[in-house]
Amino acid sequence: MIKETIKDAESRMKGAINSLEEDLSGIRTGRANPALVERLEVEYYGVPTSLNQLATISVPEPRQLMIRPFDASTIRIIERSIIASDLGLTPNNDGKVIRLNLPPLTEERRRDLVKLTHSRLEEARIACRNVRRDIIKDLREFEKEKMITEDELKRAEEELQKTIERFTSDIDKVGERKTAEIMEV
Repeated sequence: MIKETIKDAESRMKGAINSLEEDLSGIRTGRANPALVERLEVEYYGVPTSLNQLATISVPEPRQLMIRPFDASTIRIIERSIIASDLGLTPNNDGKVIRLNLPPLTEERRRDLVKLTHSRLEEARIACRNVRRDIIKDLREFEKEKMITEDELKRAEEELQKTIERFTSDIDKVGERKTAEIMEV
């Protein structure tokens, strides 16, 4: 029973890290990355649809994204969605594809992106701590109901603490990698 509870905690913490990595992939760095726009919501026949379902996104040059819609009639609505987004990019439309030229990041903008990255990292750490809190609450409930002994509870809490320390260090590594990527000129 304790092992299943710890496994549940690990899977929930892995989910927090996966969510963090997905979230950080949308933060702009010095080079073009399709993840910047692939989750952009486009109003397609009244239904919000992510851009990666309406077009292929490629990187022809290090500072350029090329969006090729599957249906040429959607090029205008994709263009409007990019302009309305908070990306701060101006799309260039040639009738068949949309090109997004990414200007180089200023030092101030890089620092802002690093701050944003750190706040997302802290959110992931908080998610892991919340998982720990929930699991400890469950374990103490098991102990109250005499399903586990006090010694088993202590061992389980220690194992859970080691688990959260491992995941916290993983979060820190993800953050260091992203910060280095942002600050790279």
